[in-house]
Amino acid sequence: MNKKIRVLVVDDTVLYRKALTEVLARIPNVKVVGSAGNGKIGLNKIEQLRPDLVTLDFEMPVMDGLQTLRELKKKKSDVAVVMVSAHTSAGAAVTMEALELGAYDFIAKPSGGSLEQNREALLKQLKPVIQSVTTRRILSRTLRKATPTPLPKKKAVVTIPSPAAPLKPARHIDIVVVGISTGGPNALAVMIPLLPKTLRVPVVIVQHMPPVFTKAMADSLDKKSAVQVKEAEQDELIQAGRVYIAPGGRQMRLTRRAGGIAVDLTDDPPENHCRPAADYLFRSVSKLYDNRALGVIMTGMGSDGVLGLRLMKRRGARVIGQDKETCVVYGMPMEAVKAGVTDVVLPLARIAPEIVRMVQQ
Repeated sequence: MNKKIRVLVVDDTVLYRKALTEVLARIPNVKVVGSAGNGKIGLNKIEQLRPDLVTLDFEMPVMDGLQTLRELKKKKSDVAVVMVSAHTSAGAAVTMEALELGAYDFIAKPSGGSLEQNREALLKQLKPVIQSVTTRRILSRTLRKATPTPLPKKKAVVTIPSPAAPLKPARHIDIVVVGISTGGPNALAVMIPLLPKTLRVPVVIVQHMPPVFTKAMADSLDKKSAVQVKEAEQDELIQAGRVYIAPGGRQMRLTRRAGGIAVDLTDDPPENHCRPAADYLFRSVSKLYDNRALGVIMTGMGSDGVLGLRLMKRRGARVIGQDKETCVVYGMPMEAVKAGVTDVVLPLARIAPEIVRMVQQ
């Protein structure tokens, strides 16, 4: 697709508007169509300029970022909004609220360093966001063009393995591991609250996120859920009925310790450009749990998780994939389906009930 992604920059700081505009101009296939100093002006410009993407600051006079998001939600706008967040605990908490209000994604304002280092940090964060927005636009237009004539509606295909032909003699599931990225906070806010307090296994999650934000997400999910949700800590023993989220900026694996299975956080290099990475976690699970594990691969860009799921499948683990229709970005689950490692593909609302069903078998 030759048409450029049209971006509107909304920030009350002239310096930051300029920095974001300059950084975006360095990304191929992007055109900055305008800027605004607060949300009220931004809303008017969204109607006038029809951008594909808006970068939106939180703290602004007249109308702040959250107020702007609420107005866009009322108007049922389909523009993708990327929040520009302060890299603080307070900023992370507000970011979670913004994602729940419909923000597409977020980037963290660089802290410290030279002007050029900060620009490079912004560029590194914005590139994948632009790529995912581009991919989403291509897919949506392709799907519209692919249905020129009305056809009888078919139910979404849900692939479930035949119980008559298990990969290995069935064993009960002892752990659920999840890999998720773009669109993850909203998807987890649907899935995790559907898990019952009586769930008899731990759930361990890798969500691609920077430091600080994973704790804010865990705290937000904990308030909504019957199960306890927390950011994982070094050396803690994982327990049934609890959900553990890998800390941003660290790799997380599970290891056997006296008394049970424990969390091991490392500073090992990124994998698939990610730290934490789903593959890193899944490899450790394949060694420890054999065919007693259940993998879940959900919305996100790229292919992180596929190699780890292959290892888990070789040992007889089962895998649930999120379907295309309910993914913000159908990347990670699509790659898992293409690799042949998913046993069941389900819409978001059915993933938690299927986890419960499989665990109770």
